Amino acid sequence: MSKIPSIQLANSGRTIPLLGFGTAEYPFGASTTTVKESILHAIKLGYRHFDTAAVYQSEQPLGEAIEEALSTGLIKSRDELFITSKLWVCDAHSTYVLPALQRTLKNLKLEHLDLYLIHWPVSLKPGEYELPVKKKDLLPMDFKSVWEAMEACQKLGLAKSIGVSNFSWKKLQALLDSATIPPAVNQVEMNPLWQQQELRAFCEEKGIHVTVYSPLGAKGTLWGTNWIMDCEELKQIAHAKGKSIAQVCIRWAFEQGVSVLVKSFNKERIKENLDIFDWELSQEEVKKIKQLPQKKGFRGDEFISNEGPYKSREELWDEDIE
Repeated sequence: MSKIPSIQLANSGRTIPLLGFGTAEYPFGASTTTVKESILHAIKLGYRHFDTAAVYQSEQPLGEAIEEALSTGLIKSRDELFITSKLWVCDAHSTYVLPALQRTLKNLKLEHLDLYLIHWPVSLKPGEYELPVKKKDLLPMDFKSVWEAMEACQKLGLAKSIGVSNFSWKKLQALLDSATIPPAVNQVEMNPLWQQQELRAFCEEKGIHVTVYSPLGAKGTLWGTNWIMDCEELKQIAHAKGKSIAQVCIRWAFEQGVSVLVKSFNKERIKENLDIFDWELSQEEVKKIKQLPQKKGFRGDEFISNEGPYKSREELWDEDIE
C-alpha cells in the first residue's frame, strides 16, 4: 500500500492528500458497479482522497464503497478518508445549498464531507442535474448569498472545509470581497498544456489551495482532448525517464505544490498513477515543460449563451483562452 503525502489547507487547517481519485465517468452514471469496484481497488492500493459531485451520479456508489471498506476492514475509520463533493449549478441558490449538501450526505451515507465545493461560478434554474445544461435556464450567481450558505454548512459541521471549482482569480476576488470564511480550495483544470500560472499565484497569495482535475487532458470525456498524450515533448521526457506520459504529467503537477485528481477505472493504471513519489523531474525537464504552448481543454462552452450571464469564453474565464 502506498503512502500518499498530504498538505494542510491554509484557510481551514484541515489536511488534504496530494493525490486523489476522481469518480466522474461520462456519460454520468453509466456504470455504478464499475465505479464502486474501482474505488474499492483504489482504497486497497492506498488512495484516501475521493472526489465526486452531485452531477456525476457517483455519490451513491462511492458511499457503498466506503461502507464496504469499513465493514471488511480495508479502513478502520471514516476519518482515514478525505471526501470531496460539489454543489451543482441548479442548486447554486442560497436556499438550496444546505438541502443539496444534505442529499449528498445521504447518498454517501456520511455525516460530513471533508470538502464541499461550488462546482461552477454560475447558477441554473432549480431542478435538473445534467451536463450539458439547458442554456435558456442559465442565471448569474449571487456569490454573496450562495457563499454565505456554504459558510453555514461549514459552521454546522456538515463540511469541514468549503471551496470552489472553475473560478478565475477575478471571480475568486469577488467572492473574497464579502466572505467571512475564505475558500480553502479552488479545483481547476491544469496540466502541462494549461499551467494556470497567474491563477496559481493569486491562490497562493490568498491561502487558497489548488486541486487539479484533467491532469492528462481527460481523453474520452465530454470535454477531453488528445493534446497531452500526443505531445512530443512529453513523450520524449517519459521515454527518457522510463515512465508513462501520465506519470510525467502527474509528477509535474505534484511538483507544482498542488493536489492532483486522477481518474481511471483500469486497475493497472490506477496503480501506475500512484508511482510518482520516489523520483523527480530534472530542472531541464521542468524548464522544457514550462515552455510548452498553452491551450485550455475544457472551455466551458456549455455555460456560455447570449441570453446567459456569460456571453463569451473570455467573460466566463476572465482571460483569453484561445
